[in-house]
Amino acid sequence: MLNNLKNNTKYNITTIKPKNSIASKTHIKAINQEIFCLVKRYYIQIKRRPSSLFSGIIQPLLWLILFGALFQNAPVNLLTQNKTYYQFLSPGIIVFSSFTGAINSGLPLIFDREFGFLNRLLVAPLKSRDSLILSSVIFIATITTLQTSFIIASSLLIESKNLNFQQAITIFIILLLITLSISSISICLAFILPGHIEFLAVMLIANLPTLFSSTALAPLSFMPYWLQVIASINPLTYAIESIRFLYYIPDIDYKNHIIKTVWFNFNIQDTIWFLILITITCFYLVKNIILYKCD
Repeated sequence: MLNNLKNNTKYNITTIKPKNSIASKTHIKAINQEIFCLVKRYYIQIKRRPSSLFSGIIQPLLWLILFGALFQNAPVNLLTQNKTYYQFLSPGIIVFSSFTGAINSGLPLIFDREFGFLNRLLVAPLKSRDSLILSSVIFIATITTLQTSFIIASSLLIESKNLNFQQAITIFIILLLITLSISSISICLAFILPGHIEFLAVMLIANLPTLFSSTALAPLSFMPYWLQVIASINPLTYAIESIRFLYYIPDIDYKNHIIKTVWFNFNIQDTIWFLILITITCFYLVKNIILYKCD
């Protein structure tokens, strides 16, 4: 009788144990719900304070209009080859607007830290703390895509130019990779730096040197050798040059070398793979740093 009781007890335990597939589906559903709620919270914040959204559109437009007007009467071949300076400048401003939106992505997190809301999230029964990073990245990716879409549409409208579907998709893929990599670094800084004053100081220091050490405003041939080396390290250079060729050469071969820096000769496919590698590396390093910081 004792053996029968043990067998029945064992049978009952195995029957009430949940299956792994059900548990995994429940886990994924819980993570998706966490991400959805956090992203929704960010959207509510930007709805209440839309100035940050509009400033991300107005500032690049001012750069585009003012710098384009500044060199409007310059000789066509002075800085560029068979293009006006406005045509040369537009892709650089598009990439820089994506960079600016991404570098600001850690600001909501650092305010959550200072107001104590982040501590509540960290002690909450979250299924995964990755929800904090993913929600911030998804939010800033959608907002930055919206802002850069306005910049692209404005520049195309000024020049009375159109892009085909393949060009547009490739441009948005490049911009998305830049946004993901830079936003992950910004989120990491939000966890590391003491407060928003230090965060704003880092952003102020990083913005202009990153812009001037790329090919957004001038080609590599106009730079001294030491600045060419720095521009060759800067990922924005590869994104800008790719978009520049996609913008004005409709039937471009994606396998032709179009980017010639100090060390590399890249085509557009190489650039995309290079940016994917940078994005994966940034996410891996940032995740480990944040886990170490939170633990």
